[in-house]
Amino acid sequence: MNKLKIYRLAALIAFVPAFLQLGGCASPANRASMSLPSFTTSKQFNKTVNVMVFGGSDTGAMESTNISDEEFKAAIEDAISKSKLFKEITQDSNSDFDLQVNISSLSKPSFGFTFEVQMEAGWVLSKRSDKSIVMKKAIKSIGRATAGDTLIAVNRIQMAVERAAQNNIAQGLGSIAELNIK
Repeated sequence: MNKLKIYRLAALIAFVPAFLQLGGCASPANRASMSLPSFTTSKQFNKTVNVMVFGGSDTGAMESTNISDEEFKAAIEDAISKSKLFKEITQDSNSDFDLQVNISSLSKPSFGFTFEVQMEAGWVLSKRSDKSIVMKKAIKSIGRATAGDTLIAVNRIQMAVERAAQNNIAQGLGSIAELNIK
């Protein structure tokens, strides 16, 4: 085998992982896919809550899937509504409680057949009346997607990100459901 053929083969081998990663433009995580299919809890608080999300980011043209504040907030609110954990979700300062969720990290792999995304978000529930903190907890979650889910890498990373968000929401709201709120 001559040197030119060896260089071409080496370039092809180096290019294949990058080609498998591309497969299309990345899409942002969306509320419907981050929403929990079902979330039930034995507790239902007869209180109102205002949900605020920080730390997310939009998906840029040259980035893999990210979670925006707006979409994550909508997914959290959807889970609260489905479970009836709180009586009502408000969008103003007249709520009984404020739920602040701060996405602090979203760790995504660059390539592979199984993508494992790690997410961490700080969940803080506080009483609006006196600003006292009822719960403060760092929630770590994982989302996985395999080549069995989809062969297209950008879709696989999006699925893994959305699954990490789903798991984070389930853990966060599960922690709130364990509280004794009066």
